[in-house]
Amino acid sequence: MLDETPDSPDWWLLRLGRKLRARQGQLDEWWRYYRGQPPLPELPKNAEKAFVDFQRKSRTNFCQLISNASVHRLLALGVTGPDGEPDDLASRWWQQNRLDSRQKLVWRVAMTQSVGYMLVGPHPTRTEDNGRPSPLITPEHPRECIVWTDPETGEPYVGLKAWYDEVDGYGYAVVFFDDVRFPYRTKERCGRRLPWGPDSWEWIGGPDGEPHDLGMLPLVEFARMPDLGEELEPEFAGVLDIQDRVNMGILNRMAASRYSGFRQKWVKGHKFAKRTDPATGLTVVEQPFVPGPNSLWASEGENAQFGQLDATDLSGFLKEHESDVRDMLILSQTPAYYYAGQLVNIAADTIGALDILHVAKCREHIAAFGEGIESVMSLCAAQAGVPEDYTEAEVRWANPAHASLAVKADAATKLKSIGYPLDVVAEEMGETPAQVRRITAGAASQALLAASLLPAPTAAPTAGNLADDGGALDG
Repeated sequence: MLDETPDSPDWWLLRLGRKLRARQGQLDEWWRYYRGQPPLPELPKNAEKAFVDFQRKSRTNFCQLISNASVHRLLALGVTGPDGEPDDLASRWWQQNRLDSRQKLVWRVAMTQSVGYMLVGPHPTRTEDNGRPSPLITPEHPRECIVWTDPETGEPYVGLKAWYDEVDGYGYAVVFFDDVRFPYRTKERCGRRLPWGPDSWEWIGGPDGEPHDLGMLPLVEFARMPDLGEELEPEFAGVLDIQDRVNMGILNRMAASRYSGFRQKWVKGHKFAKRTDPATGLTVVEQPFVPGPNSLWASEGENAQFGQLDATDLSGFLKEHESDVRDMLILSQTPAYYYAGQLVNIAADTIGALDILHVAKCREHIAAFGEGIESVMSLCAAQAGVPEDYTEAEVRWANPAHASLAVKADAATKLKSIGYPLDVVAEEMGETPAQVRRITAGAASQALLAASLLPAPTAAPTAGNLADDGGALDG
């Protein structure tokens, strides 16, 4: 039986575990929207099951576009010191943990699931020069991780990572504090849906847990645009109703288009045969006129007539669709040129104007995520036993604003002409800290080489080497 004393590791295990389970349904819904599998538009009560396949084709996934539009603009280039100079240790840890690519895993899950995580711990194989294990940074999913923030300080207080091991069939969990971690395992084999009852888990660590000297919670949260007192939401949370409306509109248009291509027929003056259904006792009308490309309809009625309904005008459906999509892009602050519509041969200035809100949103993400990366680097320094405080470091990000290479080159030339140093110009061009160092070092070596090839300066004139009309001066 676990100890349910408040603030104990057991209490936090159950509290955070149940909270983790409670949000699984919401995460599943958001993930289905992101994957383009939202709920199907409602069917009429008497619809045939075969119509479900036709219904499924109406789903058009704009939620993924909205999320990835932000993910594509978020690229952390590296970490520099407070003075702006590249930090060798941070660059090494960055490359060892492949953060150039793995950071995108965290940004994407934050955009689609409202929050992502990075976990810092000892690397199982790499060591530092001082013999301590090198830091290992792993991206984590909100299905498995959660952090509780102290309401008084606003700082992360305790964290939980819980997962299902497919190899042995048990569930595992670790409760993290800033100086100790407590490992658990389910008492019995379970499925992916972990149990969170007080009798479901057992402590598998030592009596005092597993102390660490990182000095802070090793699980770092990257929340998408957090608001005070509000639950976190994905990037497309504000347009879910419009996404459903788009799908419904497409379904209506598909139905109208289908029946316009194969128009509804009518018949009058024909006497239909009737029979009694032996199973239900109801009187049903036999239908001899089955539509098809190889069918011929004939009636013995003297005044029988056949005809078909007029085709439906689809232009209204198309205008409605365009209007709904524009609403989605505007409300989610996604550039309108992602859905080109009537935009043809637009200029760079127009693209910049359409980008204003989207760039502002991305810069807000950058401000929040940059703080998280600084915490991750501080944890790396503590893990490596290096006395560096990266909370004062600067995270270099690629410019989220769209700009062609010609525009960037023109801006760099102007910055250089008014006295900006080369390293700052290279940063504005979007180069990584390592590339900035390479550029400045190459420029310095080229300048030194050019100076060495200049001719030696001539001796300054003196009274002893001046000549008057080609002759020597008189003494």
